[in-house]
Amino acid sequence: MTDIDTLRDRIRHTIDTKTKPLGALGRIEDLAAQIALIQQTAAPRMTACTLTIFAADHGIAHAGVSAFPQVVTGQMVLNFLSGGAAANVFAAVNGVTLQVVDAGVAGEPISHPALIDRRIAPGTGNFLTEPAMTPAQAEQALDHGAAVARSARGEALAFGEMGIANTATAAALTHKLTGLPLADLVGRGTGLDDAGLANKVAILSRAVARTGTLDAEQAMAEYGGFEIVMIAGAMLETARSGRVVIVDGFIATAAAVLAVTLEPESRAAMVFAHHSHESGHGALLAHLDARPLLALDMRLGEGTGALLAWPLLKAAAAMMTDMASFETAGVSTRD
Repeated sequence: MTDIDTLRDRIRHTIDTKTKPLGALGRIEDLAAQIALIQQTAAPRMTACTLTIFAADHGIAHAGVSAFPQVVTGQMVLNFLSGGAAANVFAAVNGVTLQVVDAGVAGEPISHPALIDRRIAPGTGNFLTEPAMTPAQAEQALDHGAAVARSARGEALAFGEMGIANTATAAALTHKLTGLPLADLVGRGTGLDDAGLANKVAILSRAVARTGTLDAEQAMAEYGGFEIVMIAGAMLETARSGRVVIVDGFIATAAAVLAVTLEPESRAAMVFAHHSHESGHGALLAHLDARPLLALDMRLGEGTGALLAWPLLKAAAAMMTDMASFETAGVSTRD
C-alpha cells in the first residue's frame, strides 16, 4: 500500500467513525476528504481565505460582443476598491480578505493605494483579427498570477474577475482548449438580448476560424484575457502549494480549464463553488468532471459564488477536527 493509499484510508476512517450514520453528511464528507487529501492530513484546517479579483479589458469588446461599454471595467475596479460591490459585501460577511489586481485595464493606469499593479497592457488585442497577446505576455500573465497567489493568505484561495467581454474571451479560449462546440459555450454575458447573442456567436465563429488547432500556450496567447491567464497562473501556484482552489463561475472555470490543460495534476486541488446561470458553464463543468457545491442561478462573477461556498469548506474541515467520534463520545455503534 502506498503512502497516499494509507492517508486515504486514515481520512476515510476519521470520517466514518464520527458520531453519525455512515454517509449522513453527504457531500460535506466528500468535501472534507478532498480538503484533507490536499493538505495531506486527516486533521485539515480552514481558517482563512483570500479572494483576489483580477481585472482586465479585451480587444474583442470593440467588435460588439457585450451589452456594456469597456469603460465599465475600470469603473468597477474603483467600486471594488471603495467596497461597494457584491463581492465586497459577501467577503465582509464571511470574513474573507479581498484584494484587487489591475491585470490590464484599458485607459490610463488606475492610481489607488490598495490596488495591486500587475498591469501588462491596457487591454488585449482584438482576437477577431490578431492575437490577443504575445507569447511573452501570456507567460508574464501566468507568472504574475502565480506571484499574487504566493503572497495571498489562507488555506484556500478564491479568484474573481472583472472585464467587459470576458465571457466572449472565455468561450473562444475554451473552445480552442477543449474542442467543445462554440455554440455550447457562448452565453448572454452581461445581458445580451436574442439579437445580441446571435451577433456574439457570429463574431466569435469568425474569430475562432482565424486559427487552426492550437496547443495550450498558443491558445492562451491567441484568445486569452490577461485576467483569465493570471487566474490560471494563480490556480496553478495555489495547487502546487497544497492549498485549496475555490473555483467561481464561468470565467474562473475557463481559467481552471487552462490551468488543468497546462498541469493536469492541479485539478485535484479545485473545489467548484457553484453552477453559474451563464449557459456555457455547464459544458465546462462537465469537461472537468466537476460537481459544484451550489446552484443559485448566479452569473455575476467577481468571485461571489466562491465566497458563498467558503463557509461549506470551513464546516467540512471543522467536522474532521472538532466533531467527536463514537469512541471519544462514548456513543455505541451498531452491533
